Amino acid sequence: MDSKTIRDKFIKFFVERGHKEIAPAKLVPENDPTTLFTSSGMQPLVPYLLGQEHPGGKRLVNSQPCFRAEDIEEVGDNRHTTFFEMLGNWSLGDYSKKEQLPWIWEFLTKELGLPKEKLYVSVLEEDKESHEIWKSLGASEDHIFFYGVDKNWWSRSGLPDKMPIGEIGGPDSEVFYDFGTPHDSKFGKDCHPNCNCGRFLEIGNSVFIQYLKRSDGTLKELPENNVDFGGGLERLTAAVNNNPDIFQIDLYLPIIRNIEQISGKKYEENPQFFRVIADHMRAGAALIADGVRPANKLHGYILRRLLRRSAVKMRQLGGDLIKLSELADQNEEVIKEEMERFSKTLDKGLKEIEKIEKIDGKKAFDLYQTFGFPFEVTEELFRQKGQEIDKEQFKAEFEKHQQLSRTASSGMFKGGLENHSEVVIKYHTATHLLQQALRDILGPAVFQKGSNITTERLRFDFSFDRKLTDSEIRQVEELVNQKIKDDLKVDHMIVSLDEAKQMNAIGLFDEKYAEKVSIYGIGPQARGGYYSLEFCGGPHVEHTGVIGKIKITKEEAVSFGIRRIYANIAL
Repeated sequence: MDSKTIRDKFIKFFVERGHKEIAPAKLVPENDPTTLFTSSGMQPLVPYLLGQEHPGGKRLVNSQPCFRAEDIEEVGDNRHTTFFEMLGNWSLGDYSKKEQLPWIWEFLTKELGLPKEKLYVSVLEEDKESHEIWKSLGASEDHIFFYGVDKNWWSRSGLPDKMPIGEIGGPDSEVFYDFGTPHDSKFGKDCHPNCNCGRFLEIGNSVFIQYLKRSDGTLKELPENNVDFGGGLERLTAAVNNNPDIFQIDLYLPIIRNIEQISGKKYEENPQFFRVIADHMRAGAALIADGVRPANKLHGYILRRLLRRSAVKMRQLGGDLIKLSELADQNEEVIKEEMERFSKTLDKGLKEIEKIEKIDGKKAFDLYQTFGFPFEVTEELFRQKGQEIDKEQFKAEFEKHQQLSRTASSGMFKGGLENHSEVVIKYHTATHLLQQALRDILGPAVFQKGSNITTERLRFDFSFDRKLTDSEIRQVEELVNQKIKDDLKVDHMIVSLDEAKQMNAIGLFDEKYAEKVSIYGIGPQARGGYYSLEFCGGPHVEHTGVIGKIKITKEEAVSFGIRRIYANIAL
């Protein structure tokens, strides 16, 4: 059974049970100012899990492409990837465990035909209800495992004691597939579903959002429970085909075969390098298709890192770097240009290594930072010279760099609405005014291409093919501040897609939307009654006068055809 069949079966299964299929979010969120990428199926739905009405109703289903930059270094084994599809279904206060768990069990065992004896489940120690439901479905007692909150609890803030007042969370129940591979004792004496030896693979997780953190630190049962299920399409496909190597499924095999042709090597000779290239090129192509271009900051930096790690691995396999572009279904020129640019850098790095008589962990990290050489590459090259590199010293330098990065980007890349404070909501509303002002001054070809907001400033990316003049920047700033001074009302509406089009709401209509959509109008003025009218999930201020005066501090290029504006609220 291939991945498309599994995806189609999942959507059909839940649609038949009253769920509305909703459009997947973009990999680069346009209206979530707190995160670089969409990293889970539930991320775009956090406002609705918190109580906002969803245009699609209370039962939802979709397949969401996801990207997790934090997993880059993990890629190389038989299961970790940076880019993946998450099959998801949700209940927004409509049903809970007694419906969800039987449905998932039915889908896995009947629709996908997975043998019951191959499935194991985990539940929170205190969650007796889920335990009883699993038993009633036919899961044997020795296939049900109890774990603490460190394994079977979900909240945006982590463990229950870390949840702030007003945060929601609850227990989850995971399903694992048993490949039956021998246990590796280096991962512990006994094997169990959460063991990392490779025998078990998590293929689905049902989260039951049941509790609210009260001011006294205790958890209060919510009047309506939400369900959030996520199942990795790649992992489900591997389980259905009883192959623990997800790089052997239909989504990766064509890429693997092309790498073999380019490099002249076989996958079995060096699966780690093949896996890195296959994952990174698939992820890179998806990011490029979403408008990301190689750069030295933020989204572009992550893309560049993916492409350059692929290049190093391909060079080690003896393949032509330029031919890496052939692994992408589209935007080959973007990858080809990056490979041509990096090829020279890579050659310089290799020459630099030749000059170093003895390399330590710090020098290895410098090579990693400057030339994009992963540690294992440098390590392998110097083993050929009879040298061993202090890996702990490299790790110390790497962790020091990570800590600096975390400090610099604190609050910028977190998922969900955690940082939607009062000032961030003001900035978010200001981006709507900014987009319309840019369109008024520069023309209707301007569209938002991304945003990022902290408590200190807003950053707004938009389509435009040249540098703005000082006069244009001044006009945009003045127009935004005039609309703020006018104290325009902000309206939230849930309307049909056709009605949104008729109202001239700003949106990318070549994308797939639900029949009902969420739009925000700021006005009233001309344009169908509103000055600004956009597809957006919120949140926003109630009227623009509370925002305060906006000052544009910088305008720059991001990539070809994309400009970026920085602005803050003047004190």
